[in-house]
Amino acid sequence: MAGFRRLAIPALLGLMLAVNGCDRGGDRLADFSLEDARFADIEGWDEDDHAAAFAAFVTSCEAIERQDPDASLGRKPAMAAVALWQERCRLARNTSGRDAKAFFETWFRPWRVTGAGGSLFTGYYEPLLAGSRTRTGPWLWPIYRMPSGLSPLPDRAAIDAGALDGMGLELLWVDDPVDAFFLHVQGSGRVRLEDGGEVLLGYAGGNGHPYTSIGKELIRRGEIAADDISMASIRAWLAARPDEAAGLLALNRSYVFFRELEGEGPVGAQGVPLTPGRSLAVDDAFFAYGVPLWLETTLPDGAPWRRLMIAQDTGSAITGAVRGDIFFGAGDWAARMAGAMKSPGRSWVLLPATIAVSLMASAEP
Repeated sequence: MAGFRRLAIPALLGLMLAVNGCDRGGDRLADFSLEDARFADIEGWDEDDHAAAFAAFVTSCEAIERQDPDASLGRKPAMAAVALWQERCRLARNTSGRDAKAFFETWFRPWRVTGAGGSLFTGYYEPLLAGSRTRTGPWLWPIYRMPSGLSPLPDRAAIDAGALDGMGLELLWVDDPVDAFFLHVQGSGRVRLEDGGEVLLGYAGGNGHPYTSIGKELIRRGEIAADDISMASIRAWLAARPDEAAGLLALNRSYVFFRELEGEGPVGAQGVPLTPGRSLAVDDAFFAYGVPLWLETTLPDGAPWRRLMIAQDTGSAITGAVRGDIFFGAGDWAARMAGAMKSPGRSWVLLPATIAVSLMASAEP
Protein backbone atom coordinates (compact mmCIF):
# COMPACT_ATOMS: atom_id res chain seq x y z
CA MET A 1 0.00 0.00 0.00
CA ALA A 2 1.49 3.34 -1.00
CA GLY A 3 2.64 5.48 1.88
CA PHE A 4 2.17 2.81 4.55
CA ARG A 5 3.88 3.24 7.89
CA ARG A 6 5.62 0.52 9.86
CA LEU A 7 5.59 0.70 13.65
CA ALA A 8 8.12 -1.35 15.58
CA ILE A 9 6.66 -2.90 18.70
CA PRO A 10 9.04 -1.22 21.21
CA ALA A 11 7.61 2.14 20.09
CA LEU A 12 4.11 0.72 20.33
CA LEU A 13 4.66 -0.55 23.85
CA GLY A 14 6.24 2.69 24.98
CA LEU A 15 3.44 4.73 23.45
CA MET A 16 0.75 2.67 25.15
CA LEU A 17 2.55 2.19 28.47
CA ALA A 18 1.67 -1.47 28.20
CA VAL A 19 4.63 -3.36 29.70
CA ASN A 20 3.61 -5.45 32.71
CA GLY A 21 6.59 -6.61 34.74
CA CYS A 22 8.67 -9.45 33.36
CA ASP A 23 7.87 -10.62 29.86
CA ARG A 24 8.87 -14.05 28.59
CA GLY A 25 8.89 -12.65 25.06
CA GLY A 26 11.24 -9.72 25.71
CA ASP A 27 13.93 -10.74 23.25
CA ARG A 28 11.37 -11.44 20.52
CA LEU A 29 9.41 -8.23 20.82
CA ALA A 30 12.03 -6.29 18.86
CA ASP A 31 11.06 -8.38 15.84
CA PHE A 32 7.37 -7.53 16.11
CA SER A 33 6.02 -4.70 13.99
CA LEU A 34 2.69 -3.37 12.75
CA GLU A 35 1.86 -1.79 9.39
CA ASP A 36 -1.17 0.46 9.12
CA ALA A 37 -3.83 -0.86 6.75
CA ARG A 38 -7.40 -0.27 5.66
CA PHE A 39 -10.33 -2.65 5.84
CA ALA A 40 -10.56 -2.34 2.04
CA ASP A 41 -7.08 -3.89 1.82
CA ILE A 42 -8.18 -7.08 3.59
CA GLU A 43 -9.32 -9.74 1.14
CA GLY A 44 -12.60 -11.31 2.23
CA TRP A 45 -13.46 -8.67 4.81
CA ASP A 46 -16.78 -7.74 3.22
CA GLU A 47 -17.86 -11.40 2.90
CA ASP A 48 -17.20 -12.48 6.49
CA ASP A 49 -19.90 -13.26 9.04
CA HIS A 50 -19.07 -10.31 11.26
CA ALA A 51 -21.94 -11.10 13.60
CA ALA A 52 -20.25 -14.38 14.60
CA ALA A 53 -16.99 -12.58 15.42
CA PHE A 54 -18.95 -9.85 17.20
CA ALA A 55 -20.63 -12.45 19.44
CA ALA A 56 -17.23 -13.89 20.37
CA PHE A 57 -15.94 -10.38 21.11
CA VAL A 58 -18.91 -9.73 23.41
CA THR A 59 -18.09 -12.98 25.20
CA SER A 60 -14.53 -11.70 25.75
CA CYS A 61 -15.99 -8.50 27.14
CA GLU A 62 -17.24 -10.50 30.12
CA ALA A 63 -13.60 -10.93 31.18
CA ILE A 64 -12.41 -7.49 30.06
CA GLU A 65 -15.09 -5.71 32.07
CA ARG A 66 -13.87 -7.40 35.28
CA GLN A 67 -10.35 -5.97 34.94
CA ASP A 68 -8.86 -2.84 36.48
CA PRO A 69 -9.57 -0.01 34.00
CA ASP A 70 -6.24 1.65 34.85
CA ALA A 71 -4.20 -1.44 33.99
CA SER A 72 -2.99 -2.53 30.59
CA LEU A 73 -5.00 -5.29 28.99
CA GLY A 74 -3.85 -8.77 29.97
CA ARG A 75 -0.80 -10.00 31.84
CA LYS A 76 1.57 -9.58 28.91
CA PRO A 77 2.37 -6.53 26.77
CA ALA A 78 -1.08 -5.35 25.81
CA MET A 79 -2.55 -3.39 22.95
CA ALA A 80 -3.97 -0.59 25.10
CA ALA A 81 -5.29 0.33 28.53
CA VAL A 82 -8.18 -1.76 29.82
CA ALA A 83 -10.38 1.34 30.03
CA LEU A 84 -10.29 1.83 26.26
CA TRP A 85 -11.38 -1.74 25.65
CA GLN A 86 -14.09 -1.48 28.29
CA GLU A 87 -15.40 1.51 26.38
CA ARG A 88 -15.59 -0.67 23.24
CA CYS A 89 -17.37 -3.31 25.26
CA ARG A 90 -19.99 -0.82 26.42
CA LEU A 91 -20.51 0.22 22.82
CA ALA A 92 -20.84 -3.45 21.82
CA ARG A 93 -23.51 -4.03 24.48
CA ASN A 94 -25.61 -1.38 22.77
CA THR A 95 -25.00 -2.65 19.24
CA SER A 96 -27.04 -5.22 17.36
CA GLY A 97 -25.31 -8.14 15.72
CA ARG A 98 -26.80 -6.90 12.44
CA ASP A 99 -24.50 -3.89 12.74
CA ALA A 100 -21.38 -5.88 13.62
CA LYS A 101 -19.43 -4.95 10.48
CA ALA A 102 -20.09 -1.24 10.99
CA PHE A 103 -19.14 -1.60 14.67
CA PHE A 104 -15.66 -2.93 13.85
CA GLU A 105 -15.12 -0.45 11.01
CA THR A 106 -16.21 2.52 13.15
CA TRP A 107 -14.39 1.81 16.39
CA PHE A 108 -11.29 -0.07 15.22
CA ARG A 109 -8.47 0.20 12.71
CA PRO A 110 -6.58 -2.77 11.23
CA TRP A 111 -2.82 -3.16 11.49
CA ARG A 112 -0.91 -5.80 9.51
CA VAL A 113 1.18 -7.95 11.84
CA THR A 114 4.72 -8.90 10.84
CA GLY A 115 7.39 -10.68 12.80
CA ALA A 116 10.56 -12.72 12.64
CA GLY A 117 10.33 -16.45 12.19
CA GLY A 118 7.69 -16.49 9.46
CA SER A 119 4.07 -17.46 9.93
CA LEU A 120 2.33 -20.63 10.97
CA PHE A 121 -1.31 -21.36 11.76
CA THR A 122 -2.36 -24.64 13.31
CA GLY A 123 -5.57 -25.88 14.89
CA TYR A 124 -7.01 -27.55 17.94
CA TYR A 125 -10.33 -29.10 18.87
CA GLU A 126 -12.30 -30.47 21.77
CA PRO A 127 -11.48 -34.18 22.12
CA LEU A 128 -13.86 -36.73 23.58
CA LEU A 129 -12.34 -39.48 25.72
CA ALA A 130 -13.83 -42.48 27.49
CA GLY A 131 -13.26 -42.62 31.23
CA SER A 132 -14.30 -43.39 34.77
CA ARG A 133 -14.26 -41.78 38.21
CA THR A 134 -12.42 -44.82 39.55
CA ARG A 135 -9.44 -46.88 38.43
CA THR A 136 -11.08 -50.07 37.31
CA GLY A 137 -11.29 -52.31 34.24
CA PRO A 138 -9.77 -50.55 31.23
CA TRP A 139 -9.61 -47.16 32.99
CA LEU A 140 -5.93 -47.19 33.94
CA TRP A 141 -4.46 -43.83 32.92
CA PRO A 142 -5.03 -40.85 35.22
CA ILE A 143 -6.00 -37.29 34.38
CA TYR A 144 -4.50 -35.16 37.15
CA ARG A 145 -5.54 -31.94 38.84
CA MET A 146 -2.87 -29.28 39.47
CA PRO A 147 -0.53 -30.19 42.34
CA SER A 148 -0.21 -27.70 45.18
CA GLY A 149 3.00 -27.02 47.06
CA LEU A 150 5.15 -29.29 44.89
CA SER A 151 8.15 -27.59 43.28
CA PRO A 152 9.75 -28.26 40.94
CA LEU A 153 7.11 -30.35 39.22
CA PRO A 154 8.28 -33.61 37.61
CA ASP A 155 8.40 -34.06 33.85
CA ARG A 156 6.17 -36.33 31.78
CA ALA A 157 8.38 -39.42 32.06
CA ALA A 158 8.53 -39.14 35.85
CA ILE A 159 4.77 -38.56 36.16
CA ASP A 160 4.01 -41.51 33.90
CA ALA A 161 6.37 -43.58 36.08
CA GLY A 162 4.33 -42.74 39.18
CA ALA A 163 5.85 -39.54 40.60
CA LEU A 164 2.38 -38.27 41.62
CA ASP A 165 1.01 -41.57 42.92
CA GLY A 166 -0.58 -41.45 46.35
CA MET A 167 -1.21 -37.70 46.33
CA GLY A 168 -4.92 -37.94 45.54
CA LEU A 169 -4.60 -35.77 42.44
CA GLU A 170 -6.52 -38.04 40.07
CA LEU A 171 -9.60 -36.36 38.59
CA LEU A 172 -10.53 -39.19 36.27
CA TRP A 173 -9.15 -42.33 34.67
CA VAL A 174 -9.19 -42.98 30.91
CA ASP A 175 -8.66 -46.06 28.81
CA ASP A 176 -5.98 -44.88 26.37
CA PRO A 177 -2.63 -43.18 27.14
CA VAL A 178 -2.43 -41.77 23.60
CA ASP A 179 -5.86 -40.15 24.00
CA ALA A 180 -4.65 -38.69 27.31
CA PHE A 181 -1.52 -37.32 25.60
CA PHE A 182 -3.53 -35.57 22.89
CA LEU A 183 -5.87 -34.18 25.55
CA HIS A 184 -2.76 -32.52 26.99
CA VAL A 185 -1.88 -31.13 23.58
CA GLN A 186 -5.37 -29.69 23.11
CA GLY A 187 -5.57 -28.30 26.64
CA SER A 188 -9.27 -29.06 27.16
CA GLY A 189 -11.82 -31.71 26.30
CA ARG A 190 -14.63 -33.93 27.46
CA VAL A 191 -14.63 -37.34 29.12
CA ARG A 192 -17.67 -39.55 28.66
CA LEU A 193 -18.11 -41.63 31.78
CA GLU A 194 -19.12 -45.26 31.84
CA ASP A 195 -22.53 -44.28 33.27
CA GLY A 196 -23.21 -42.06 30.25
CA GLY A 197 -22.45 -38.72 31.90
CA GLU A 198 -19.86 -36.30 30.60
CA VAL A 199 -17.22 -34.23 32.37
CA LEU A 200 -15.89 -31.02 30.83
CA LEU A 201 -12.17 -30.54 31.51
CA GLY A 202 -10.27 -27.28 31.27
CA TYR A 203 -6.63 -26.31 31.50
CA ALA A 204 -5.47 -25.81 35.11
CA GLY A 205 -1.73 -25.39 34.57
CA GLY A 206 1.43 -27.03 33.35
CA ASN A 207 4.56 -28.50 34.90
CA GLY A 208 6.81 -25.80 33.44
CA HIS A 209 8.92 -28.13 31.34
CA PRO A 210 9.47 -27.30 27.65
CA TYR A 211 7.05 -28.51 24.99
CA THR A 212 8.54 -30.87 22.39
CA SER A 213 6.62 -31.79 19.25
CA ILE A 214 6.61 -35.54 18.74
CA GLY A 215 5.58 -34.89 15.15
CA LYS A 216 8.81 -32.99 14.53
CA GLU A 217 10.74 -35.81 16.19
CA LEU A 218 9.16 -38.39 13.87
CA ILE A 219 10.08 -36.22 10.90
CA ARG A 220 13.65 -35.88 12.20
CA ARG A 221 13.93 -39.65 12.51
CA GLY A 222 12.61 -40.15 9.00
CA GLU A 223 9.61 -42.11 10.28
CA ILE A 224 7.00 -39.82 8.68
CA ALA A 225 7.55 -37.39 5.81
CA ALA A 226 7.03 -33.72 6.65
CA ASP A 227 4.23 -33.45 4.09
CA ASP A 228 2.42 -36.40 5.69
CA ILE A 229 2.64 -35.41 9.34
CA SER A 230 -0.73 -35.04 11.05
CA MET A 231 -2.50 -36.22 14.16
CA ALA A 232 -3.83 -39.19 12.19
CA SER A 233 -0.38 -40.23 10.94
CA ILE A 234 1.13 -39.83 14.41
CA ARG A 235 -1.64 -41.93 15.94
CA ALA A 236 -1.13 -44.60 13.30
CA TRP A 237 2.61 -44.70 14.03
CA LEU A 238 1.99 -45.04 17.77
CA ALA A 239 -0.62 -47.76 17.28
CA ALA A 240 1.73 -49.77 15.05
CA ARG A 241 4.63 -49.56 17.55
CA PRO A 242 3.19 -49.90 21.07
CA ASP A 243 6.60 -50.83 22.52
CA GLU A 244 8.07 -47.51 21.31
CA ALA A 245 5.06 -45.29 22.03
CA ALA A 246 5.80 -44.51 25.69
CA GLY A 247 9.38 -43.51 24.90
CA LEU A 248 8.29 -41.16 22.13
CA LEU A 249 5.58 -39.51 24.25
CA ALA A 250 8.08 -39.02 27.10
CA LEU A 251 10.23 -36.83 24.85
CA ASN A 252 7.60 -34.13 25.38
CA ARG A 253 8.51 -33.28 28.96
CA SER A 254 5.62 -30.80 29.19
CA TYR A 255 2.61 -32.08 31.16
CA VAL A 256 -0.82 -30.49 31.54
CA PHE A 257 -3.10 -30.59 34.57
CA PHE A 258 -6.87 -30.13 34.42
CA ARG A 259 -9.89 -28.96 36.34
CA GLU A 260 -13.57 -29.76 36.02
CA LEU A 261 -15.66 -27.05 34.42
CA GLU A 262 -19.34 -26.23 34.46
CA GLY A 263 -21.11 -25.15 31.29
CA GLU A 264 -21.56 -26.15 27.69
CA GLY A 265 -18.16 -25.61 26.11
CA PRO A 266 -14.43 -25.50 26.73
CA VAL A 267 -12.96 -22.43 28.37
CA GLY A 268 -9.80 -20.77 27.07
CA ALA A 269 -7.01 -19.01 28.92
CA GLN A 270 -9.05 -15.79 29.01
CA GLY A 271 -11.56 -17.58 31.19
CA VAL A 272 -14.48 -17.42 28.74
CA PRO A 273 -16.07 -20.18 26.63
CA LEU A 274 -14.43 -20.74 23.26
CA THR A 275 -16.37 -20.23 20.03
CA PRO A 276 -15.69 -22.77 17.25
CA GLY A 277 -14.18 -21.07 14.23
CA ARG A 278 -13.83 -17.71 15.98
CA SER A 279 -11.56 -18.31 18.97
CA LEU A 280 -7.83 -18.07 18.35
CA ALA A 281 -4.98 -19.15 20.62
CA VAL A 282 -2.15 -16.62 20.37
CA ASP A 283 1.27 -15.93 21.84
CA ASP A 284 0.35 -13.75 24.80
CA ALA A 285 3.77 -12.13 24.72
CA PHE A 286 2.37 -10.16 21.78
CA PHE A 287 -1.42 -10.04 22.06
CA ALA A 288 -3.83 -9.56 24.94
CA TYR A 289 -6.94 -11.70 25.30
CA GLY A 290 -10.04 -10.21 23.75
CA VAL A 291 -8.23 -8.50 20.88
CA PRO A 292 -9.77 -9.08 17.40
CA LEU A 293 -7.43 -10.42 14.72
CA TRP A 294 -8.17 -11.00 11.05
CA LEU A 295 -6.68 -14.29 9.90
CA GLU A 296 -5.91 -15.29 6.31
CA THR A 297 -4.66 -18.83 5.76
CA THR A 298 -5.58 -22.16 4.09
CA LEU A 299 -7.27 -25.22 5.57
CA PRO A 300 -5.86 -28.74 5.08
CA ASP A 301 -8.52 -29.44 2.44
CA GLY A 302 -7.35 -26.42 0.42
CA ALA A 303 -10.24 -24.14 1.33
CA PRO A 304 -9.30 -20.53 2.14
CA TRP A 305 -9.79 -19.35 5.71
CA ARG A 306 -10.42 -15.61 5.86
CA ARG A 307 -12.26 -14.42 8.92
CA LEU A 308 -12.21 -12.28 12.01
CA MET A 309 -11.09 -14.13 15.12
CA ILE A 310 -10.86 -13.18 18.79
CA ALA A 311 -7.74 -13.93 20.87
CA GLN A 312 -9.13 -16.00 23.74
CA ASP A 313 -6.54 -18.68 24.43
CA THR A 314 -2.85 -19.53 24.38
CA GLY A 315 -0.58 -22.57 24.45
CA SER A 316 3.04 -23.45 25.13
CA ALA A 317 3.61 -24.31 21.46
CA ILE A 318 2.21 -20.97 20.23
CA THR A 319 5.29 -18.77 19.92
CA GLY A 320 5.60 -15.86 17.53
CA ALA A 321 3.75 -12.78 16.36
CA VAL A 322 2.29 -14.31 13.18
CA ARG A 323 1.32 -17.54 14.89
CA GLY A 324 -2.05 -18.85 15.96
CA ASP A 325 -4.08 -21.93 16.80
CA ILE A 326 -7.62 -22.03 15.43
CA PHE A 327 -10.25 -23.60 17.67
CA PHE A 328 -12.32 -25.78 15.33
CA GLY A 329 -14.80 -27.05 17.92
CA ALA A 330 -15.80 -30.68 18.43
CA GLY A 331 -16.63 -33.61 16.17
CA ASP A 332 -14.97 -35.54 13.37
CA TRP A 333 -14.52 -32.58 11.00
CA ALA A 334 -12.96 -30.49 13.75
CA ALA A 335 -10.57 -33.32 14.66
CA ARG A 336 -9.53 -33.80 11.03
CA MET A 337 -8.93 -30.10 10.46
CA ALA A 338 -7.10 -29.58 13.73
CA GLY A 339 -4.97 -32.68 13.28
CA ALA A 340 -3.71 -31.70 9.84
CA MET A 341 -3.69 -27.89 10.06
CA LYS A 342 -0.23 -26.35 9.52
CA SER A 343 -0.36 -23.49 7.03
CA PRO A 344 1.39 -20.16 6.60
CA GLY A 345 -0.74 -17.06 6.44
CA ARG A 346 -1.18 -13.41 7.31
CA SER A 347 -2.86 -11.58 10.16
CA TRP A 348 -4.10 -8.12 11.06
CA VAL A 349 -4.83 -6.90 14.58
CA LEU A 350 -7.75 -4.53 15.14
CA LEU A 351 -6.90 -1.75 17.61
CA PRO A 352 -9.17 1.00 18.90
CA ALA A 353 -9.29 3.78 16.33
CA THR A 354 -8.43 6.45 18.91
CA ILE A 355 -5.13 4.70 19.60
CA ALA A 356 -4.50 4.29 15.88
CA VAL A 357 -4.37 8.09 15.50
CA SER A 358 -1.47 8.24 17.97
CA LEU A 359 0.23 5.28 16.34
CA MET A 360 0.00 6.86 12.91
CA ALA A 361 1.45 10.11 14.19
CA SER A 362 4.41 8.31 15.79
CA ALA A 363 5.17 5.87 12.96
CA GLU A 364 7.86 6.57 10.35
CA PRO A 365 6.75 6.72 6.67
